[in-house]
Amino acid sequence: MKKITLTFALFIGLNAFAQVKTEIFESFKLQQKRDISYYIPEEYNEEDQHTLIVVLDAEYLFDDVVAKAKFYSRFHGMPPAIVVGIHQQAQQARFKDCSFSEDNGLPTEEGKAFFEFLGMEVVPNIESTYNISPFKMIVGYDITANFENFYLFKENPLYSSYISISPTLAPEMESRVANRIGAIDKQIFYHLIVEKNRNAKELAELNTSLKTIEKETFKYYFDVYDTDHTSIATYGLGKAFDDIFEIFKPISPKEYKTKILTSEEPAYAYLETKYNIIKETFGFTKRVDLNDVMAIYSASKKKEDPESLKELSDLCKKEFPDTMLGFYFEGEYFEEIGEPKKALRTFEKAFGMDEIDFLTKDMALEKIDALKADFGY
Repeated sequence: MKKITLTFALFIGLNAFAQVKTEIFESFKLQQKRDISYYIPEEYNEEDQHTLIVVLDAEYLFDDVVAKAKFYSRFHGMPPAIVVGIHQQAQQARFKDCSFSEDNGLPTEEGKAFFEFLGMEVVPNIESTYNISPFKMIVGYDITANFENFYLFKENPLYSSYISISPTLAPEMESRVANRIGAIDKQIFYHLIVEKNRNAKELAELNTSLKTIEKETFKYYFDVYDTDHTSIATYGLGKAFDDIFEIFKPISPKEYKTKILTSEEPAYAYLETKYNIIKETFGFTKRVDLNDVMAIYSASKKKEDPESLKELSDLCKKEFPDTMLGFYFEGEYFEEIGEPKKALRTFEKAFGMDEIDFLTKDMALEKIDALKADFGY
């Protein structure tokens, strides 16, 4: 009896912390039941907005996408994400779901039903349950990669990011996609991933047409890998996540050296621009990374830019209110503009607050003692 009770308790415990689950979704649009897998971050906070990633061909792609989402989110390479995987292998459902007319390249009646199943049932259901940001992604492979393009033709496209892995294109899709993206007034990311030996004329034409689009609101990536049709997704997904969420990442050493130090703009302006772009792209305000604060602090000192130091101190008082950051940076600002008495009072305030990163009470005390010595205290 004890053994049974312990086993049951372990089962309950494991499921309480489960991150991935598969459920049966009863669809009115499809008039059938479908298996759907969900990944919800174990640190999910209903106050924070999450990127929604819809994964077609879930049996093939879901685990790989979840692994990427967990890794990049954990190491600050992307926002927290909820991943929804649509199972399509049973009874070869993918071919019915994503079917199109060979005459005009448009979805068949079965394709239209699947289109509405995702857009009018699956996504709204997730949005009603979880806090989802306006930035949504869709990932497809082969015939399902072609299908995701149909969402571009909605008046307001449902997805902001499209990862298309070795697509089998419907007739005229190579020109229709580019024409449509050229007309969309919305931030769109489009990632086309193909294997090296895939000599499909329409894919080459699609790449050529997408490369010619020059819009600030359109980001296009084209990656070719020396692998086969089966392995292409494993090769391509990591690079795609890197590219799509590049702006979301903390400031890197290379970014610091090549973009911040070389810019004629104030150091703080770079931080402001970066976080404004993140808000515009992903639809929510990202909390400022301590790494980015330290990068701008270092650049402000190196560029002898006291005004950036002042703006940074004001930001830190809001973002890290219980720590020394804001007042310590403000104290250095007063030092640099020749206001030693104000600097002394400000460093005294910093001394009474919590240490953070490299800033310690000893450092504040050194500043206080040095200033007092200058005044003869």
